[in-house]
Amino acid sequence: MDYKQYITIVDDWPKEGIKFKDITTLMDNGKAFKSAVDDIVEYAKKKDVDIVVGPEARGFIVGCPVSYALGIGFAPVRKEGKLPREVIKVDYGLEYGENVLTIHKDAIKPGQRVLIIDDLLATGGTVEASVDLVEQLGGEVAGCAFLIELSYLNGRDKLKGYDVLTLMEY
Repeated sequence: MDYKQYITIVDDWPKEGIKFKDITTLMDNGKAFKSAVDDIVEYAKKKDVDIVVGPEARGFIVGCPVSYALGIGFAPVRKEGKLPREVIKVDYGLEYGENVLTIHKDAIKPGQRVLIIDDLLATGGTVEASVDLVEQLGGEVAGCAFLIELSYLNGRDKLKGYDVLTLMEY
């Protein structure tokens, strides 16, 4: 399926010069959203994953239906202060500063095969931090899946050595 036809490009949002790729118009089309989730599910089956990890918030939107379809768990990666139990954390760089991501300390068991899912691969900072968290807990990143890749931002460079699926590329 040509998923790009379901993405709305919003000029100058959130700031001037940005051409924002809005996935909500993919999500509100049941057939297209189901097809995108199904494509990621098929990828996950080939990777024989045990658990799905998704960073907030759009990683939840895509990751949860994938984990449900596979009948496996979902572990959220969240900003600092958002998870209620003991966590591990990683600092990572943003375009204009630093951020911290966390995951529950018991979310991933050593040796589990993990699929990291997010809506967008841009500069790669969020997924690189997510990979770090998974590996700190002893998980094996079996793959990373995204609806959209902004290839001109070179985020894939931070995922060398990892298998990556993207459904759309800009």
